[in-house]
Amino acid sequence: MFVVDTQIHIWKEETPDRPWVPGARERIRLNGHREDPFSYEEALELMDEAGVNRALILPPSWEGDRIDYALEACEAHPDRFGIMARIPQNKPEEGKAMLADFAQNPHVKGTRLTFHRPQDRNWMIDGTNDWYWPVAAELGIPTMVHAPIWKRELGEIAARHPELKIIIDHMGIMARCVDDAIGYWVQETADLAAHPNIYVKVSALPGYSTQPFPNHNIQKYVREMVDKMGPQRCFYGTDITRLLGHGITYTDTIEQFTKHWDFTPEELEWIMGRGISEVLNWPIEG
Repeated sequence: MFVVDTQIHIWKEETPDRPWVPGARERIRLNGHREDPFSYEEALELMDEAGVNRALILPPSWEGDRIDYALEACEAHPDRFGIMARIPQNKPEEGKAMLADFAQNPHVKGTRLTFHRPQDRNWMIDGTNDWYWPVAAELGIPTMVHAPIWKRELGEIAARHPELKIIIDHMGIMARCVDDAIGYWVQETADLAAHPNIYVKVSALPGYSTQPFPNHNIQKYVREMVDKMGPQRCFYGTDITRLLGHGITYTDTIEQFTKHWDFTPEELEWIMGRGISEVLNWPIEG
């Protein structure tokens, strides 16, 4: 089975020449990420141990909009890494120029937008981000979106731009919701299945349960998402640096689907790697 992790962050240590955005370290702690750097060499070692063929690098928000380290990883290992790049969402002219460059860069498979922090939470509804959707649609740039509270708005965007592929992070769950509290957010996201250009990452799942691994109590919500969206539109992912400090291994995140939860071999083929590879037009070799 070909396995693609749809979300990892890699980063270097904070230095005067490589500053983090203000308040970033506090947000890292709040969201459960480790603070120590996570290199692409370490990521590769863990991927090899678990049998992960590829990973999509989402440059972390605490480093701002830079993607230089992600590009270094892709240049060193183009068959193992791709980038969902950050852009300055509130700077249209700069953002448009970057999107034009990204469309020509084989390492950049798409972008990732965030609408969950105090500074960007309202950018989807106050006009700040309006410039982005038609440009990305015209350039054919798939877009991951972390916007738990804006599901109706995402549906409207998907309807206005049917050629734009929108991939919702973490089943659309609000941060720090766990156990049955995730049900509301999952249902909201699953209801967007009517839009064929919306896809979902069934990602970072152990972090949404307080029960011991393999977190059987949330399997029903993942099942609901797959049943409504279809396995072709649901994509495995880890956000692995949120899990390593909680006793969850990379192999655990795979076996959660393949050994502990009730999915068919055909569903697993799509969920674990084929679906995202087709959406990003990143063919599976062999």
